[in-house]
Amino acid sequence: MGECERLLKGHNSWVSSVVFSHDSKKVASASNDETIRIWDIEIGECERMLEGHNSWVSSVVFSYDSKKVASGCDDKTIRIWDAETGDIGL
Repeated sequence: MGECERLLKGHNSWVSSVVFSHDSKKVASASNDETIRIWDIEIGECERMLEGHNSWVSSVVFSYDSKKVASGCDDKTIRIWDAETGDIGL
C-alpha cells in the first residue's frame, strides 16, 4: 500500500481539480472556494493564491513551460494567470 508523501492544506472548501507542473516541482489546485492555489511540493506550502473567479473553479492546468495557469469556472469564464506573479493576462 502506498504512503502519502505530502498533505497540502489551505482551501476553505472541496478541491475540484489538481495538476502537476511539467517539471513536477509545483501543484496547482482549484476549489469550490473560488480560488486556485499554487503549491511548492518540496516544502509543502502554498506559494500563491489566485483569486478572481466569481464561483467555484472546476479545472486548472499549467502551460507546457509551467509559466501560465489556465482555470475554468462555473461562472462560465476561463482565466489565464501568470504562475509566478498571480497576475491575470497573457
